[in-house]
Amino acid sequence: MPESDRIVRLKTVLARSGLSRSTIYRKIAEGTFPAQIKISVNGAGWRESDVNRWVADPVSWHSSASRKNID
Repeated sequence: MPESDRIVRLKTVLARSGLSRSTIYRKIAEGTFPAQIKISVNGAGWRESDVNRWVADPVSWHSSASRKNID
């Protein structure tokens, strides 16, 4: 993980993406939104760079697992 890449929590992701909580989790399941990473037993967050890439171009963003299936 790059040194400047922060972990952001759901509240920040909601504000940046403009999506609802349920839409974010649905898109994660579909592979069209960055997945969370586990940061503690009861906590998870997103890499800020992943969220920023999605915000910049949500239509063409795909998870790395989805990209492997496309290639």
